[in-house]
Amino acid sequence: MSSSPADRLNPVLQHHIVNTLGWPGLRPLQEAAVGPVLDGVDALLLAPTAGGKTEAAAFPVLSRMTGEGWAGVSVLYVCPLRALLSNLQPRLASYAAWLGRTAALWHGDTSATARAAIRRDRPDVLLTTPESLESMLVSTSLDAHRFFADLQAVVVDEVHAFAGDDRGSHLLAVLERLEVLASRPLQRIGLSATVGNPAELLAWLQGPHVTRRRDVVAVSGPPPVSDVTLDHVGSVEGAAKVISTLHRGEKRLVFVDSRRRAEELGNALRAREVSTFLSHSSLSAAERRRSEEAFAEARDCVIVATSTLELGIDVGDLDRVIQLGAPRTVASFLQRLGRTGRRADSVRNCLFLGLGLDEVLHAAGLLHRWATDWVEPISAPPLPRHIAAQQLLALALQEGALGRRTWHDWWSGLSVLDDGAEVLAFLEDGGFLEPDGDLLAIGPEAERRFGRRHFMELLAVFTAPPEFTVLHGRAEVGMVGDDVLVADTGGAPRVLLLGGRTWLVIHVDWKRRRCWVEPTDLPGRARWSGTGGGLSFEITRGMRDVLLGANPAGVTMSRRALAALNELRAHHSGDVAAGSTILRSSPDGDLHWWTWAGTAANRTLAASLPSLVDPAQRFGDQVVRLRHGLDPRKAAEALRAAGDVDLVAPPVNDQAVRGLKFSAALPVEMARRTVSERLVDRSGARAVLGETRSIAHD
Repeated sequence: MSSSPADRLNPVLQHHIVNTLGWPGLRPLQEAAVGPVLDGVDALLLAPTAGGKTEAAAFPVLSRMTGEGWAGVSVLYVCPLRALLSNLQPRLASYAAWLGRTAALWHGDTSATARAAIRRDRPDVLLTTPESLESMLVSTSLDAHRFFADLQAVVVDEVHAFAGDDRGSHLLAVLERLEVLASRPLQRIGLSATVGNPAELLAWLQGPHVTRRRDVVAVSGPPPVSDVTLDHVGSVEGAAKVISTLHRGEKRLVFVDSRRRAEELGNALRAREVSTFLSHSSLSAAERRRSEEAFAEARDCVIVATSTLELGIDVGDLDRVIQLGAPRTVASFLQRLGRTGRRADSVRNCLFLGLGLDEVLHAAGLLHRWATDWVEPISAPPLPRHIAAQQLLALALQEGALGRRTWHDWWSGLSVLDDGAEVLAFLEDGGFLEPDGDLLAIGPEAERRFGRRHFMELLAVFTAPPEFTVLHGRAEVGMVGDDVLVADTGGAPRVLLLGGRTWLVIHVDWKRRRCWVEPTDLPGRARWSGTGGGLSFEITRGMRDVLLGANPAGVTMSRRALAALNELRAHHSGDVAAGSTILRSSPDGDLHWWTWAGTAANRTLAASLPSLVDPAQRFGDQVVRLRHGLDPRKAAEALRAAGDVDLVAPPVNDQAVRGLKFSAALPVEMARRTVSERLVDRSGARAVLGETRSIAHD
């Protein structure tokens, strides 16, 4: 009789999988993960949303915990979002309880009473965020050396979300410090949706330990059936009309690209008497939770969300996903698409509603890339030296001081600390660290810049604009940027649109950064600071392919979407050519270079070709303006001659450097280099320079 991988799991777990969960067996990914995880191998478990990744890690880890007699906090389960952790904790706690084990939650919303209980009686599994891990490491009320001494394994959920930004560099550095406290290598298990470079993502998760055994666990099969439609609706009001009349009686999740658009759409849907809930980062945690819980229990309703609901937070059994505009990446689209099609009688689906012609083109270009099975490779932001500064200061807090000659032992050669010696010298010279023989302790400058509220500023890796808490009586409604309250209203009442409702500002406490509001029928406008980055080379080239006649395979195009694409193709007929970029003069004498290369590549071309590119422009995805008065033929010849030019990173101003968290703890030029290297796309720029150039004639 042949055995299955599930036979290696703890017998009690096997019993509950069949008799408590009612599963006939494990899913393919879960079966494939049993061996590597039980054998202690570092692993990356890949599956679409709702593919059973949590259990693929949890079941063998819990079996290993029992079989090897682990005690204390032996497993960390790390997530990027508090809400996702709160959603997962009951599930993981029930699995652990089958084996007489415990799983507890520690993040920014965990009460002081719950934290005290965890300190007294350590759970076997701790669910947390990297920022909360950092706060535990430096806490004076928790003995980190004792608390983490028994660690054996770390599960990192949504690992691709970490790897793509600075939180990933921070997480890797914290894991190295935990390995020192535990005096053993920690098994690292990443859970991820589909990515373009899984082997590289797993190597990234291993940090400096890439020689350890590792295994990418993914189960291939026929692609799931997906029902994807692209429509053109023209405006938020047009979108509200479509959503209110289409798929009535169903539960619909609508993704938007900004908090402002979420508020505007929510307001428009409620005006049409659609049961509507909102979820975005400027709403209070309690308000988001109320919306998500109410939505999960309702049927004929809509929830409008930014990327806060992109990851696997459970909001019940969804019928439809609708996307206003388009996300920036195929990976993000796959996350959103995967929220549907979980019932046996349903398929994954997504309806794109373009509000303008540019949004229709963006969506079509993204869907064209998706239809060719392309997904972005995940790569960490380069030169995270500000994270190195933060880590050195955090270690000084954790240990009381750090050794001038031994600090590097905590990170085992992790690349995040590559320039650690230079950063350390700056921290000492600037008074951030104070010498005491061979030791360096927290100095007065670190106290001044980061010491408020027990160094909370040092523990938060995110950079966020100043925001005000909005209160209705004692109830927190959400947050707004200070620009909303500072802006001149010309004497008119100051009205906010927040939570899908309009509020009249009645009092502002500038010192405590709070404002009080009351409901009003006056019209309001949602405003927040900040915009997303530009599109990539690959997505922009997908848009060019669409303009050249390609329609995304497997995507249903409405008549309005087809009409929009025909209009776009006519408008850009002289701006695109297969395998060539276009030089076109405008009536006012400007010369435009239609690169279709994405924002970062266009910035890189501008920085590398200062004699040809006009620096006084805002760079976008499609076109670069050359210097005024250039002759097109001479410009084409100059660009041909520049094919092997050294590609340099764009220059950055002081404001951009100040926007880098912890930049004050870096030498100025290092901070500038860190920011500028994050704006560069050398491969895209090189591809553009390698193409021929055509001169368009009107």
